[in-house]
Amino acid sequence: MQGLGCGGTVQVIPARKGVAARVARGQVVTVINTHGSQVVDTWAFCADDIGEFMSMEHSRGAILKLNPVAGDTMRSNRRRPMLTLTHDTSGGVHDTLIAACDRYRYEQLGHIGHHDNCTDNLADALAAIGLALPETPSPLNLFMNIPWEADGAISFAAPVSQPGSWVSMRAEMDLIIAFSACPQDLVPVNGAACVPTNAHFRIDDEQPVLGG
Repeated sequence: MQGLGCGGTVQVIPARKGVAARVARGQVVTVINTHGSQVVDTWAFCADDIGEFMSMEHSRGAILKLNPVAGDTMRSNRRRPMLTLTHDTSGGVHDTLIAACDRYRYEQLGHIGHHDNCTDNLADALAAIGLALPETPSPLNLFMNIPWEADGAISFAAPVSQPGSWVSMRAEMDLIIAFSACPQDLVPVNGAACVPTNAHFRIDDEQPVLGG
């Protein structure tokens, strides 16, 4: 894998699936868009009380932007700092507007039967470490490209990120972080080919040196 350098162990976010991990305050989480076109739904929860979680509504009110950039700090639903974006080589296009996909979304798109989805992926990832949530917070959709127009119209577009590009975020409290390699294959959020792929992440005690 290109430009990963040394430090924390690189872990996979399997295509169409989710994973969760514990992160200590001050550690840096780096999410790598390995193949360049994969959206990664991202959640963070206070390690001491998962009723406190990274909130897109509260974060937008704090950073006064729809799209966070390096230097911005995402806030919890109790308005406390949770994750600060420290570095971004992906082109800087992410999304804070769109809810995690779920079975109802795929039904609306005409899919019949089970379809992997980010809501279930979050539940499964947390269950794997012994946790459960009553509902799914809106995620920070890393690498997701939702263009907006002056009249307020939005659309779904392919990511601008390139293979091996990455985003680093510093934990501002002890956290549980969760990711879903979004399984959306009916609209082109995962690239024009609509093919979900795996992504990777790593957790370091300080900002890693990566290429890409």
